[in-house]
Amino acid sequence: MPTQTGASPSLNAGNLKPAELDQLCINTIRFLSVDAVEKANSGHPGLPMGAAAMAYVLWTKFMKYNPRHPEWQNRDRFVLSAGHGCMLLYSLLFLTGYDISLDDIKQFRQWGSKTPGHPERLLASGIETTTGPLGQGFGNGVGMAIAGKYLAAHFNQPGHDLIDYKVYALTSDGDMMEGVSSEAASLAGHLGLDNLVYLYDNNHVTLEGPAEVAFSEDTGKRFESYGWFVQNLEDGNDLPSVEKALQAAQAERGRPSLIIVRTHIGYGSPNKHDSYTAHGNPLGKEEVKLTKENLGWPLEPAFYVPPAALAHFRAVGDRGAQLEEQWNGQVVSYRKAHAGLSAEWDRYVRGELTKGWQAKIPGFNPPDGPLATRQASGKVLNAIAPELPTLIGGSADLNPSTDTYLKGMGDFQKGSHGGRNLHFGIREHAMGAILNGLAVSGLVPYGATFFNFSDYMRPTIRLAALMKAHSIFVYTHDSIFLGEDGPTHQPIEQIPSLRAIPNLCLIRPADANETAIAWRVAIEHQGGPVALVLTRQKLPVIDRAQYASAEGLEKGAYVLADASGKEPGVLLIASGSEVSLALEAFEQLKQEGRAARVVSMPSWDLFAQQPQNYQEDVLPPRFTARLAIEAASPFGWERYIGPQGKVIGVNRFGASAPYQVIAEHFGFTKANVVSKARELLASVSR
Repeated sequence: MPTQTGASPSLNAGNLKPAELDQLCINTIRFLSVDAVEKANSGHPGLPMGAAAMAYVLWTKFMKYNPRHPEWQNRDRFVLSAGHGCMLLYSLLFLTGYDISLDDIKQFRQWGSKTPGHPERLLASGIETTTGPLGQGFGNGVGMAIAGKYLAAHFNQPGHDLIDYKVYALTSDGDMMEGVSSEAASLAGHLGLDNLVYLYDNNHVTLEGPAEVAFSEDTGKRFESYGWFVQNLEDGNDLPSVEKALQAAQAERGRPSLIIVRTHIGYGSPNKHDSYTAHGNPLGKEEVKLTKENLGWPLEPAFYVPPAALAHFRAVGDRGAQLEEQWNGQVVSYRKAHAGLSAEWDRYVRGELTKGWQAKIPGFNPPDGPLATRQASGKVLNAIAPELPTLIGGSADLNPSTDTYLKGMGDFQKGSHGGRNLHFGIREHAMGAILNGLAVSGLVPYGATFFNFSDYMRPTIRLAALMKAHSIFVYTHDSIFLGEDGPTHQPIEQIPSLRAIPNLCLIRPADANETAIAWRVAIEHQGGPVALVLTRQKLPVIDRAQYASAEGLEKGAYVLADASGKEPGVLLIASGSEVSLALEAFEQLKQEGRAARVVSMPSWDLFAQQPQNYQEDVLPPRFTARLAIEAASPFGWERYIGPQGKVIGVNRFGASAPYQVIAEHFGFTKANVVSKARELLASVSR
């Protein structure tokens, strides 16, 4: 453990030498972090102490940003993938002049503060994405880099480079161990994302102890094999070496960069330097005292910020304002030279869609014949894509099956970054993280796979919902009715498990026209991600002249057919492919003179947002005989069917067989629905 190495200069010095000022600033970051964790009696001081030096070099000498306008479109992005070290980020944001105050730092990890235990994008300016679950920020950064390349290819013109930002991230041993990082790194190297620069805080320590107990690979060689430009630094406190490596990374063309930096967790702490005990626990009062003495820092007051350090950091923020002002001048000349593109640019900046794009959404008619909702989705996508230049996406190697390829829109590949079709490869987890990075960059991204494989993406879906990112997840092959592929591919519990995620809008349309409206909702949706759940098998196009309009999908549930009058009757509630089955049963019940109503319920989330009177109009209390029909786990339906209702659902894994055979064995037949409806009517009439 070094003693007095890198200690702060005299805090009373009038004229600090550059190297002294650097050390003063670095230790300011360290001790703001230490004091905040100590006051909260909770947190992770070790990473900020060890990584402060390289973060200081990055934020003061390389990154372009404007704390007065955090949303400047051409700012560099910084992602703290190792989100547990968030006091490093909060300290930098406060010091450089973002809307985080010293009082906010003092409220670290407290109720209602801007400085929670891991960075949250919606709580404070300057936080580009919500991180914490390791590896997620790594993937988000790849998405941001893809967005930067796409926007540059789309908007930049000779002599007018509106977009040339870079994406920087600080990653950890834990990030490198998580599979999502490997998936994302592989794709980033394949795509040649040279606007991506990652610093790897290689401190050799994890929560359990030395990283070597579970991690002994040569990470540099792994990333070289991915196609990254890799540099190794032996000392993270060697500022000239860090600066030189960042210069080389900025100059690199055709490859993303990884700078592996040997750091020391808990740097400066006499007893916790290089120890896992500095990872996730406060240093403790006595160790804080010893650490401050070791690095020449005043013991009191806590949260001390030397005026010289603050002035230096704030000057960096002022420099960013000047950089944006210069950039604004470029925008003015761009408008004069490219009026059409500049109008599109303005829409992108404002987050607006092209006016009238909805008119391109196709309609479908029963004579067109049965159509799987995945096929209808593909037709809608290709109809609207020319009107929506910010719509970009692809699939996890499943475009032919998910119908998500944009015809004539080109492929996003190395050396050709203007294409709008992303090929994620068989990397569902990274796909989700990348979508979130694209979404927080102002694009409207979608990614597709089979619904059962949404399980591979669950952490990214959850984070999209937490930060209300406008990611669109397209899930096809939505039930046991995908048939012969069998139970390994047949989703059962996925619908209720995704319905449980706050802020996620799940939509399971009943036919081609509901699918068309679902895409309109998905594109326009505010407040979180959308999951579109679509069929493999063909479904009849519901006759909207005979039944209600598919526009009702916008409200989550609507009365599709009604023959109940004022009688109690039986209420048939269904989603997706089972709506057509409910209609068949309805017609049979109507012929028998039985009162019945069919409600199509594609989205619980949208329905829950409707006024109470609308909900009661659709599901009147007089209907005590209620039958829900959904080819999934029935978990959760009790909220809509009440104590006397029943569910035709799936309480076991599926089977390998033609879907018609599966439907017969699982009770998804007109005869069974009618029988259950009769039983319910008989029970409530007694």
